Amino acid sequence: MYADSGISGTQSDNRDEFQRMISDARSGLIDIIITKSISRFARNTMDTLKYVRMLKEDNVAIIFEKENINTLTMNGEVLLTILSSLAQQESESLSANTKMGLRMKMKRGEIVGNQRCLGYDYDKETKMIYINEEEAKTVRYIFDRYTSGTGCFVIAQELTAMGAMTKKGNTQRVDTSVRGIITNEKYKGDLLMGKTFTVDPISKRRLDNFGEEEKYYIKNHHEPII
Repeated sequence: MYADSGISGTQSDNRDEFQRMISDARSGLIDIIITKSISRFARNTMDTLKYVRMLKEDNVAIIFEKENINTLTMNGEVLLTILSSLAQQESESLSANTKMGLRMKMKRGEIVGNQRCLGYDYDKETKMIYINEEEAKTVRYIFDRYTSGTGCFVIAQELTAMGAMTKKGNTQRVDTSVRGIITNEKYKGDLLMGKTFTVDPISKRRLDNFGEEEKYYIKNHHEPII
């Protein structure tokens, strides 16, 4: 049994069990792979065809139960290509529905995604962020120093020397992390959502949002630190 629990089938590279199965099959440990459907094998048409061809060369059969296909006995790849495309289309449709649901949450002012940042803790029950007073001291120090004319590079050096912790528990600071705090709207009590977006459900590549997708700015969303 090879199963990648809770992992999308759109990309095969991050599916450890899938890759182990392919490796075992190519090593001669497997004669037949039985899977419920094409969408369980892969939701990426290119991946499906790639691995079917690869295993076919090693005389390893893949049986898709739902579609009633045996890759060693099927004639040509036309049907497989069509069904694989449908599986990919299904994944893209699910992704579109998920994005729509997230947009609705953003419109309602609900926090979406990982909103952890220095100075705030996220409460899963209330789905809100609350000030972490110990971390907030560092945030106020950064803003006080910056407004007095000190640059980000110097502030980063000062924080490193002080041993001030980052949200991840590190003490090493760089100027870009300090700049990120200074430009973060959360510290004045506002919330901007949709800063990045996923290009497509297959590559899952994320880019900064410069207007390609909707953004949602909510004023006075939570208690400000500055």
